[in-house]
Amino acid sequence: MFKRKNPIGLDIGSAYIKAVQLNDTKTGYELVLFDMIPIQQGVIIDGMVEDKPALIASIKELLKKINVKKSDAVIGVSGHSSVVIKRITIPLMTEEELGASMKYEAEQYVPFDINDVEIDFQILGPRAEEDGQMDVVLVAVKKSVIKDYNDVVSQAGLEPIIMDVDSFALSNMYEVNYGIEERKNIALVNIGASTTNINILQNGVPVFTRDSAIGSSHHTDALEKEFGIHREDAEQLKLGHSIEGISYGDVQLVINSASEEIYSELHMSFEYFKSSVAEEDIDKIILSGGASLIKGFSEAMADRLGIEVEVVNPFKNIKISEKLDVSYIREIAPIAAVAVGFGIRRAGDR
Repeated sequence: MFKRKNPIGLDIGSAYIKAVQLNDTKTGYELVLFDMIPIQQGVIIDGMVEDKPALIASIKELLKKINVKKSDAVIGVSGHSSVVIKRITIPLMTEEELGASMKYEAEQYVPFDINDVEIDFQILGPRAEEDGQMDVVLVAVKKSVIKDYNDVVSQAGLEPIIMDVDSFALSNMYEVNYGIEERKNIALVNIGASTTNINILQNGVPVFTRDSAIGSSHHTDALEKEFGIHREDAEQLKLGHSIEGISYGDVQLVINSASEEIYSELHMSFEYFKSSVAEEDIDKIILSGGASLIKGFSEAMADRLGIEVEVVNPFKNIKISEKLDVSYIREIAPIAAVAVGFGIRRAGDR
């Protein structure tokens, strides 16, 4: 019998599209495919598709590059204007009962017309401190956003089988590579070009998620403006490459200044978590995304927030096929965190 290949995890960001494919082995997962290409500015804005033809062309270009003609795909959404993720407390009930009443429950928490969103949920379990109550993670995504992503991926030649959420992909990636750290609050922070995903795990369970519309393009904008250079040159400076006439010290000053806004945003999110969810501090930040490749960024974050910061290795427990460029993949690995989370998913997953 013909065995269908595992799906491609396709992470469509505002600056890059990344593709990952993982094979199941007796000892775990093996990375058999990883590649990425840049996309034009403005194609994706705050997680929404603004230019379908351009995005379809870019996905096709990536598929040609990785020599994939047809495949199942796992894709995801993020962005504070189209995705709502909330931890809510409701009376104890079965999954079936909740499924039947979820639309009513969600209406109180979703700022969009309830008929315009797809709703999903995960029961976390009974509340220890309140009899007859349980905690649930509610997810609502605009139907129009889901349709746009499904349309472009289908038209590019892939079959979207699962629509995930970037923040939850991070927790799947983390669990496979790092396991569950009990009695610890671990903040998974993925800083892409224009979105920061925050997912705080408590005993391995997501208890607080938030998407923020700030990312590493903030650094690029600042460098472009300060030195009057092209965006491509600003990207190169950001990653530590030199440009004649611009000193390393001046570049660091601009990057440090731009980073402050990102650190402030994280600080506010962690304070909100502490005041409204757990009354506990964050024990550790696991950092991923393009910003984690900026020299000194993670160290400055640890210093500024007073929290240990570790740059993620999404292939810590995943074997990298020797057919791939292993040293290159290890160098840029933190960029692949969300795509790896998608690549772990299989048809039929809840």
